[in-house]
Amino acid sequence: MNFIETRGNDGVKSPEVSFSEAILNPSASFGGLYVPKELPTLDENFILNHINADYKEIAYSILKAFQIDIDEEEIKKALDLYDNFDNAGDPCPVVRVKDDLFVHEQYHGPTRAFKDMALQPFGSILSSIAKKRDEKYLILAATSGDTGPAALNTFKNKENIQVACLYPEGGTSDVQRLQMVCEDGENLKVLGIKGNFDDAQSALKSLLASESFKEELKNDGIKLSAANSVNFGRIIFQIIYHFHSYIELLKQGEVEYGEEIYLVVPSGNFGNVLGGFYAKSMGVPIKKLLVASNENKILTEWINTGVYDIRDKELKLTKSPAMDILKSSNIERVIFSLYGAERTKEFMENLNEKGIFEMTKEETLALQELFSAVNSDDAYGAKVIKSFLDDGYLMDPHTATCMKAYEELREEKIPTVIYSTAEWTKFSPTVLNALNNDNIKYADKDALEEISSKYKAHLPQSIKDLFSAKINHDLVIEKENIEKEIVKFIRES
Repeated sequence: MNFIETRGNDGVKSPEVSFSEAILNPSASFGGLYVPKELPTLDENFILNHINADYKEIAYSILKAFQIDIDEEEIKKALDLYDNFDNAGDPCPVVRVKDDLFVHEQYHGPTRAFKDMALQPFGSILSSIAKKRDEKYLILAATSGDTGPAALNTFKNKENIQVACLYPEGGTSDVQRLQMVCEDGENLKVLGIKGNFDDAQSALKSLLASESFKEELKNDGIKLSAANSVNFGRIIFQIIYHFHSYIELLKQGEVEYGEEIYLVVPSGNFGNVLGGFYAKSMGVPIKKLLVASNENKILTEWINTGVYDIRDKELKLTKSPAMDILKSSNIERVIFSLYGAERTKEFMENLNEKGIFEMTKEETLALQELFSAVNSDDAYGAKVIKSFLDDGYLMDPHTATCMKAYEELREEKIPTVIYSTAEWTKFSPTVLNALNNDNIKYADKDALEEISSKYKAHLPQSIKDLFSAKINHDLVIEKENIEKEIVKFIRES
């Protein structure tokens, strides 16, 4: 299967590329993204034939349906990394929490967040391609908290790979920051930047599109790629678990094939819900994708009005920081699927140059056929966390935002899966504030210990070890110094 460009072709890049080319060189013409030329159809026969399959078998079959140009042995080797999750046979369990509500727990991997679901196999595949081609790559990652730890973990000490990871100073939890700054791989560089996630992501996109930066790297025999969800190598693995959600409900006897379900996804950069959009397009009976946002409600406004407007908006730092984003990269892939390359290029250029784009009434209605959206605030999230623990279920603040969508957006009372994208351990002070109904500023270590002791919550050893680990990356820089520091890292490595 070949991949094409969301903003059309510039006459310089190839109009179609293979999967391996798309993930090695994810920046498309005019600053666009790569998408599949067509999606495989995986309907009733596929789903029913996989009712008794484990997660790796489902994943392998979906990857084969995409006809990606990766050796079968490499695909299986990449998927075997799920064996390192809490439960090798079920790396992301679907758990009933009440009535028709189920939680898809995506945080059972090495860094305790959903990014492991995609980045563990993606890192293995990208590294194997680089080694096979005898090429060296610099992998860029910009993070709001979870992509960074997962990318650093998967690429640590991989041959032919170096990683530069950007995170906003003060914009992650302490556990997320420690997961990054304590990494000791010789091929890793972590840079705190004075700014927010949008600044980090803009810097990443600028470097990916910069011919002078690529030329600088070329002088050192290095090519450029990315670990963010601008890379379709991330997205393809995020499609899989939406199939898994439906198959699990079939397996548990909660639905019969053909009965529709809702998916509720806490959304920042829109990659997770994009995976659901593709899964629905490929054949999963999803009635609608319900998008949950926090006080940075740009996605809610866009879906409800057809206007994406970031003019004069300031990013708010909330208790669900992975969703503190104003420019969501992956809406571009949805826009391309619905309206084509010409319109996508127009929208994205308007957003970059003017801070706004506006869709027509017809375009907005087409979007609303697929998505509904709502946002909540920190106080709402705290109430949800407390309420669910009273019923015996402990969740993080991002998962808590999903309940607003569950309560307000469903048109029918049918089985609903909400996506839990991070373990409570990543945000323990916020969780403890909710449980104690206070605003005390707890240290992460104290909050982890109190919740673990008081509520008998499991505390992974990898989280405990962070607080005695050596900090190996303590540099915090201005945005304009990012390129200089990355080049310095490359040359000193």
